[in-house]
Amino acid sequence: MRNKVQLIGHVGQEPEIKNLEGGKKVATITLATNEHYTNQKGEKVEQTEWHRLTAWGKTAEIIEKYVAKGKEIAVEGKLTYRNYDDKNGDKKYVTEIIVNELVLLGK
Repeated sequence: MRNKVQLIGHVGQEPEIKNLEGGKKVATITLATNEHYTNQKGEKVEQTEWHRLTAWGKTAEIIEKYVAKGKEIAVEGKLTYRNYDDKNGDKKYVTEIIVNELVLLGK
């Protein structure tokens, strides 16, 4: 088990779907995961982490049809890192999860 990520959370925005040459699709979404704990003062704390998810092919098609902002989903995939130069020539770094499996949860 190398480079495996499993998350359950809520979709933060409407999926961004791109149609590529040859009919292949790619979907990009953000996912919010929440952690609840009690701090040293006895106060309940909720911490939210945001994750960028990318899905290709059939998984992207499922996202396009069934996933919307606020929907609870479970995903499994791998963590990846990439970089690019923006229009100003500045180097940008991206951490994302490439989704291999998707489960629709909730209503």
